[in-house]
Amino acid sequence: MKNLIFLLINKFLKKIRLHSIRNSSIGKYVKINAGTQIIGSKVDDFSYCGYDCNIINTSIGKFCCLADRVTIGGASHPMHFVSMSSVFLSHKDSSVKKLGKLQYLPSIYTSIGHDVWIGNSVIIKSGVKIGTGSVIGAGSVVTKDVEPYAVVAGNPARIIRSRFDEELKIDLLRSEWWNYSEEKLLTVSHLFDEPVEFIKEINK
Repeated sequence: MKNLIFLLINKFLKKIRLHSIRNSSIGKYVKINAGTQIIGSKVDDFSYCGYDCNIINTSIGKFCCLADRVTIGGASHPMHFVSMSSVFLSHKDSSVKKLGKLQYLPSIYTSIGHDVWIGNSVIIKSGVKIGTGSVIGAGSVVTKDVEPYAVVAGNPARIIRSRFDEELKIDLLRSEWWNYSEEKLLTVSHLFDEPVEFIKEINK
């Protein structure tokens, strides 16, 4: 009984925290859980963000599933300067004192396609493009672009396999099913567990 009460209290405390969304566009039926920060980004329809995610300057497509503690994008430091410290930069940040006013604030955008599944504690470097239908394994560090329907994992993340053969990947990308109306999705979703049959049906 004590364990159950403890679990319920923890769940309640986790959920009452707020999320932070700034300068961002959020689509229809998007779920963003507590502790998540989204800045300068777009999250499209039907996508989901877990707890404690940090998403900066990123475009996220439709029907994406982000687990907890996912980090996408973020600030970079001027490695070609004498010092990389933000103390010498002009923009506002967490520095307590400024000793310079050098200009350095690159806006690097990260792109996540549609129907992408990103596992727990994944880190995706700024500027990377994640292809539609891909899977990023838990704990991965993604430093390079990921092709559509690839399954990647590791640090740095590498391709493990492809979800489908080349022909089916092309057919699914051509279908752009993620742009279907809600009504059309309701009529074809019963075939989503049979991708080949789904393609046959929409090609009729």
